[in-house]
Amino acid sequence: MYGTLAGFLYAFIRFLAGAFNVCLLVRIFLPYFTGFQNNRLYQFVYDITEPVLGPIRRVIPPVIGLDFSPMIAILLVNILRMVLTTLVGLLF
Repeated sequence: MYGTLAGFLYAFIRFLAGAFNVCLLVRIFLPYFTGFQNNRLYQFVYDITEPVLGPIRRVIPPVIGLDFSPMIAILLVNILRMVLTTLVGLLF
C-alpha cells in the first residue's frame, strides 16, 4: 500500500481515531448502567473525551435534554481521520 513509515502513520491514525470513537461510545452508554459513575474506567474515558466534548457543548448546548456533542465529535474525528490519512497518502 504505502512505504513503511507511511503505512505505520496510516495505521496509527486509524487506530487513534477508532480508539477515541470507542471512548466516546463508552462515554455515551456507560452512565446508563448503575454503579459506573465512580468507576475508574468511566473517569478515564471522561478525562480523555471532555477536552473535545466541552468546547463542542459550549457552541451547541443540549437541546431538550439531548446532548449532541458526542455525535458531532464522532463526525469530526472521522473527518479528521480521512483528511490525515489522505495527507499521509499524498506525502508518501
